[in-house]
Amino acid sequence: MNLSKILKNGFLILVASLVLSACATQKTTTTTGQMQGDVYTGSDSVEYLASGVPDRVFFATNETVLTTASRETLRKQAAWLRKNSKLNIVLEGHADERGTREYNLALGERRANSAKDYLMTYGISSDRISVLSYGKERPVDSGSNPLSWSKNRRSVSVKAN
Repeated sequence: MNLSKILKNGFLILVASLVLSACATQKTTTTTGQMQGDVYTGSDSVEYLASGVPDRVFFATNETVLTTASRETLRKQAAWLRKNSKLNIVLEGHADERGTREYNLALGERRANSAKDYLMTYGISSDRISVLSYGKERPVDSGSNPLSWSKNRRSVSVKAN
């Protein structure tokens, strides 16, 4: 390849990247939550499945154990799911940026399964809940600090298509 062809291909890749990034959408969140140990507990910073029903729970570093706040959120989700028995959900597991891709994918899956197991104890059928791990691939906060990591260690409940 000659230099002009290499530059032309590089330019096309750059333009395509800019176009794709301009089309990306993000959920907006506020940052008024609080840290409790190394867990973010800001329920006011999350999206909602329904009025008053937060869509996510947070975890401590390298943990899959549900916090008291997480269990309360999942109880609200279970009550809402019982009232909306025709709806199915996907539990998305996430991790912070630290650790390998493989480790974080497995950790995200364990977190989502922890939330699923808890919902099942409140009468939600496992047939209505799918689990999907994104590991560290979809952070809500791209910062590289304890608060950012805390926001990214989560399981998010989304309505299934």
